[in-house]
Amino acid sequence: MALLLCLLLLSAGRVSGNDSFSEQTDRSRLRAIKPVILHSEIIPEPASVPSAHASTIVETGDGILAAWFGGTYERHPDVSIYTSRFKNGQWSEPVKVADGVQNESQRFPSWNPVLFKRDNGDLILYYKVGPSPSTWWGEYKISTDEGKSWSAMEAIPRGCLGPIKNKPVIIPGGKILYPTSIEIVGKWNVYMEMSNQDLTDWEKIEVDNNGFDAIQPSVLFHKDGALQILCRSKNERVVESWSYDNGKTWSPLAPTELPNNNSGTDAVTLSGGLQLIIYNPVTSGRNKLAIAGSYDGKIWEKLIDLEDQPSGEFSYPAIIQDKDGIIHVTYTYNRERIKYVQLKL
Repeated sequence: MALLLCLLLLSAGRVSGNDSFSEQTDRSRLRAIKPVILHSEIIPEPASVPSAHASTIVETGDGILAAWFGGTYERHPDVSIYTSRFKNGQWSEPVKVADGVQNESQRFPSWNPVLFKRDNGDLILYYKVGPSPSTWWGEYKISTDEGKSWSAMEAIPRGCLGPIKNKPVIIPGGKILYPTSIEIVGKWNVYMEMSNQDLTDWEKIEVDNNGFDAIQPSVLFHKDGALQILCRSKNERVVESWSYDNGKTWSPLAPTELPNNNSGTDAVTLSGGLQLIIYNPVTSGRNKLAIAGSYDGKIWEKLIDLEDQPSGEFSYPAIIQDKDGIIHVTYTYNRERIKYVQLKL
């Protein structure tokens, strides 16, 4: 019996040692990654639009398209959705493409645009309209010409909201999976939605929030077919959930090792399998913004600081990878403009 116990303990020690060695190997590999900034600038905006926030970005066949909401200030009824295109090294003049006008006497602010390209090449612009995040509803427009023009507004079916801040993804089988959440007084709650690519047959998928106040998930793909969401929270940590059945069910939310300052993040799975998150690497303030990397979604290492200032707000980022492997980032710059950064690893 003593010999058996000894062997079991030795075996456990070897497993633990292997796990520790694997973690150190991953961290060493991640620390060896050296992102290079290729381009960085503030996207021009008309002087008549003094505030900008909550950007989104997508690759098109005619350059990189960004969108954000802008107006007098967040929640003002004049806040609308604007787009600008990065082509041949320059950003185009921003164009207003959506607003919250209801009729001649009523207008609500617009919020949180999300750009997405479906398999047929159409662009979809999802956004919110309403007096506040607790009362808003989801709308969308479709472009068949790379975002140069947009269809009339369509409402997302009642009971669903569409993507809240971060881009949806297409999962095996062709459906669109939407990372979404609600913000009601006293409670935040993450969940998921799914629809066909023609934006029919919407369904809502519950996620056990496990006592966390969390919103604004983003979706990552893993080599074993698992899906992971990373979410903003009020709990000083980015929180996560996992699905092993193509998004039909999800594990209870749990904290990651990543700090969170109750501000939005975004994440992307690169073509080679590396996971990236862009986030504020602090638990308070929004004066720092960074990108971290992971191979397994568990072990994270900060790869680069994009902003590290004594004060200011650098927040609500968006991140994508284009067909050539270049990484594109946008984020709020002091609530006045949207900043664009282009990187390679």
